[in-house]
Amino acid sequence: MTEIPAARPAVDYLLLTPGPLTTTATVRAAMLQDSCTWDSDYNLGVVEPVRRELVRLATARHGADYSCVLLQGSGTYVVECVLGCAIGKQERLLIINNGAYGARMVEMARLLGLNHLEIDCGETQRPNLAEIEQQLIAHPDITHLAMVHCETTTGMLNPLDEVAALCRLRGIRLIVDAMSSFGGIPMDIGELGVEFLISSANKCIQGVPGFGFVVARRRALEACAGRARSLSLDLHGQWHAMETQGGKWRFTSPTHVVLAFAQALRELELEGGISARHRRYSENQQRLVEGMERLGFRPLLARHWHSPIITAFHSPTHPGYRFADFYQALKGQGFVIYPGKVSQADCFRIGNIGDVSPAQIDALLAAVAKACEQIMA
Repeated sequence: MTEIPAARPAVDYLLLTPGPLTTTATVRAAMLQDSCTWDSDYNLGVVEPVRRELVRLATARHGADYSCVLLQGSGTYVVECVLGCAIGKQERLLIINNGAYGARMVEMARLLGLNHLEIDCGETQRPNLAEIEQQLIAHPDITHLAMVHCETTTGMLNPLDEVAALCRLRGIRLIVDAMSSFGGIPMDIGELGVEFLISSANKCIQGVPGFGFVVARRRALEACAGRARSLSLDLHGQWHAMETQGGKWRFTSPTHVVLAFAQALRELELEGGISARHRRYSENQQRLVEGMERLGFRPLLARHWHSPIITAFHSPTHPGYRFADFYQALKGQGFVIYPGKVSQADCFRIGNIGDVSPAQIDALLAAVAKACEQIMA
């Protein structure tokens, strides 16, 4: 028999990534219980409260207009599910692309055969409202607009409030990929007029990977009936099953992951809600940037464009620097960072979401200084 390596590494690394991220011991412990995917204790006792809580977190005053759908798979699965079901044959989608995840939506739209247009802003530029409005005027058949809120390619926080206001003004239905922002940045999708918000269990709610979710207007979910281009990625089918069968999933539910997520939601509330989590993430990010700058590292973006989620830094120009060596030097001290994803710049990324404290950011900065001494002496 082939030897199978131990599942647990020798070191508990601090994951400084945009997800999967460092979770609490209590979130992980919640997965130690087995549940039946068809049992009412699980569906009515866990799934339905999770759905209600996600709607509550998404909008304070418009909850009756919205519902929540949980869907197996990664966040990308859920984005593709929404695009494949929300855009009818007579409708047209405008996609704002300023990074890898906007580009991924463009690729989805192409493969799904959606009638769509793209505004390619470049990876290091924010969407230009005047350009968006020009496209809407030039193409009055546009019915939907899709945009990433926090583009983790660079760490840029896109102007959701301004784009949402433009969509409300022109009657455009807004689809927001809030994968890396929901739960960590305050927003009210009812006030903004968002039609579909998409996120994932393993981001700012601080759960583990395994499912994503959509919070959407009920009328928009009803309009998705019969539009699915896939059996598994049928948004209306999944929603209808959960609505009419007490939280049951059409196919096998990732029960352990949902239990961990329910615990993560409880811990979000104990922390003080999204506003408190946003304050911690923001302090982490500001402390990170200031400390990295003291060490000679330069952020990729202007500071006023930064999100509190993840930050991209230019790689050092020192001849001894290689990202692989830098990564391993930090990993050896218990810290895992992310490689760069920007095609036109040599950079790396450090996230500060998850169960990460400002004191741990300080410890990371000390580790970065030591790593630099090792590889760039």
